[in-house]
Amino acid sequence: MSVRNWDDLVSHGNVRGRRDAMAILEAGLRAADPYDNVCELVRVEGDRLLVGNPAFDPLDSPWSGVDTYDLSNIGHIWVFGAGKGVQRVGQALEDILGDRLTGGHIVDKKSSDPVYLKRIEVTLGSHPVPDEDCVRGGQRILEMTESLAANDLVFSVGSSGFSSLLTLPAPGVSLEDVQRTVYMMQIERGAPTGDLSPIRNHLDLLKGGQLAARFLPARAIHLLAKDPRPWRELVYQNTWVHTFPDCSTFADAVANLKAWDAWDEAPESVRAWLTRADPAYETVKPERYIQFPHRIFCVFHREEGVWSSPRKKAEELGYRTVLLATGLSVEASQAGRYIASIAKTIESKGQPFEPPVALITGGEMLVTVGQEVGIGGRNQEWALSAALSIAGSRRIVMGAVDTDGTDGPGAQYVPEAGDVPTLAGGIVDGYTVAEAREHGIDLREALRHHDTTPPLLALNSGILATQSTGLQDLGVVLVMGDEE
Repeated sequence: MSVRNWDDLVSHGNVRGRRDAMAILEAGLRAADPYDNVCELVRVEGDRLLVGNPAFDPLDSPWSGVDTYDLSNIGHIWVFGAGKGVQRVGQALEDILGDRLTGGHIVDKKSSDPVYLKRIEVTLGSHPVPDEDCVRGGQRILEMTESLAANDLVFSVGSSGFSSLLTLPAPGVSLEDVQRTVYMMQIERGAPTGDLSPIRNHLDLLKGGQLAARFLPARAIHLLAKDPRPWRELVYQNTWVHTFPDCSTFADAVANLKAWDAWDEAPESVRAWLTRADPAYETVKPERYIQFPHRIFCVFHREEGVWSSPRKKAEELGYRTVLLATGLSVEASQAGRYIASIAKTIESKGQPFEPPVALITGGEMLVTVGQEVGIGGRNQEWALSAALSIAGSRRIVMGAVDTDGTDGPGAQYVPEAGDVPTLAGGIVDGYTVAEAREHGIDLREALRHHDTTPPLLALNSGILATQSTGLQDLGVVLVMGDEE
């Protein structure tokens, strides 16, 4: 994972602060690359396949240790799954297993990155609202899993974006109706993933553990591109990892649509399917799932997280580091303004922290778009709203990225925009507003229409990065010392 336009980003404004902020952000982007960790988890020694590493076990998992497989007794080895950046997990498995890997199919997010896997088929689909390619990928996975045998071994891979990219609508529910439902909830209303997941799960043939059930009778090794979570949380409280069981029901799906005042606007087929609540199509529950032959691993070290590497880099650069927040789940523009006010207090009063200081934030922010159609993302909104608050400052620099390298849907909903790249996020300083004024750019208008990518690109403040799996949004706020 690397920033592609580094030189442009640090060529203007608070150059020293931008260099430091970008070094910290890039440390976070690189920490979200799962390749090396998969190589620590999965190893081949002669005719033996070794899978296991205590650093990647779910917390308090009832199963631990290294599983050893005699490769001469394994029929086929397959890889299936979906999520943003899962090609990096697939590439590690291809390199480890070589010609022992039969093949498989994964669905990754459309971006400027090419398909580069050799043995595993790849479909590129849209996120956060699924498209026809997502369905095509889901159908291909379904086809390939129909012939699995008991002596086969399946590696499943999953990461952020799993729920959009893995899509195969239930009978009688069209893709268009799924798209409308997802757009209405997540884009227009700004519903968090936790509220949307029960709805999506119950409109689909592969979500909510149903993908894991398709692997039977083969043994499955589930690789989740996240840092280790409690085993009970993954198995008994999950709604979004579709190789794990689902704790939600049809009734939850209906309740969530009504809670967001979206039931009456939902497509008729969606309301009919959820009301029918056919038990034959209920998602997989923990009691059934734990009988499946499987192991679960999270492919990031416990000590890594999205903020550990950035904090280390900030300290190397001479900043005191403060982990300000790890679970931001609020409107991105409001978060940007609020955190900017904290930075200004530090700058002017030395409270609650004495500069030079680096504030680190993490989470999954929200953007409620309503009827607007712009090109942007939540980290970009965070950055531009912050820029308005820190205008004129000589010592504050603020930047934020989605650690998967793709912030928001990009130009997915604005086809007439042409070839506009999907940014990872944005970086701003006290000079950004003045630079925008010189270019005739109205930042408030851009935020009003959720059209943040064009101004960030025009100001050489939009961060372009290679795609990988995502851990969280990562925000970095530097308040430099008086001598800067």
